Amino acid sequence: MRRLGRAPGIGVPRWLVVPAVLGVLFVAGPLVALTESIDWAHFLELVTSGSARDALELSIRTSACATALCVVLGVPLAVVLARGRHRALVFVRALVLLPLVLPPVVSGLALLALFGRYGLLGRKLEALGIEIAFSTTAVVLAQAFVALPFLVLTLEAALRTAGDRYERVAATLGAGPTTVWLRVTLPLLRPALISGAVLAGARALGEFGATLTFAGSLRGRTRTLPLEIYLQRETDPAAAEALSLVLIAVAVVIVLFAYRRKGVHRV
Repeated sequence: MRRLGRAPGIGVPRWLVVPAVLGVLFVAGPLVALTESIDWAHFLELVTSGSARDALELSIRTSACATALCVVLGVPLAVVLARGRHRALVFVRALVLLPLVLPPVVSGLALLALFGRYGLLGRKLEALGIEIAFSTTAVVLAQAFVALPFLVLTLEAALRTAGDRYERVAATLGAGPTTVWLRVTLPLLRPALISGAVLAGARALGEFGATLTFAGSLRGRTRTLPLEIYLQRETDPAAAEALSLVLIAVAVVIVLFAYRRKGVHRV
């Protein structure tokens, strides 16, 4: 079979090119069509309105906080899943990855069941004067809930690909677990960590359903850019399309940053 490629024996079968091109067109087609429907004459006016600026600022701020939360929780979790040997970790992994397949509304309802005013933990926090649901904190939690699996998947895959030979050598030389983690494992994970964090941030930036269900839509407080687009779609479709393009542009920049180097997931 003839193959495409620069090195002998390495390449892509020609028959795969056609469905690959169709896949690209399937993704790019709607995005190109969106740019054709934009009211370019009033684009700046539409994307710089007060509500649009508030929504974009809130989205950037909350997605950054959600990404930080994902890093704090996701890095140790990925290491445990990749290096642990307990059989129960199979179920833990399935549980952690569950937000990937849950409908966003279900994720929002689950968060309400835990942090809502009458939720399992929320009613105790309410007694202490702490309200989480329908607040900016709720936005961050909703975004982190749906974005965490992206970071965990990226890091766990990197750890499994790298193996543990360097950590074993360091341990043989007398380094303790914490020293091995800080001096060996973490530096090896840096490229994958950056990539996973960026992808988690992109997912957090685009979160809609869980945020709407758990945090509501209050301007300047919980109304992120995806929620603003949804509301504008009902009253001002031109503004919704313009804001959608802004969100797409931000997402493209984030994804390009995540994959700026070949083999960014390798460690």
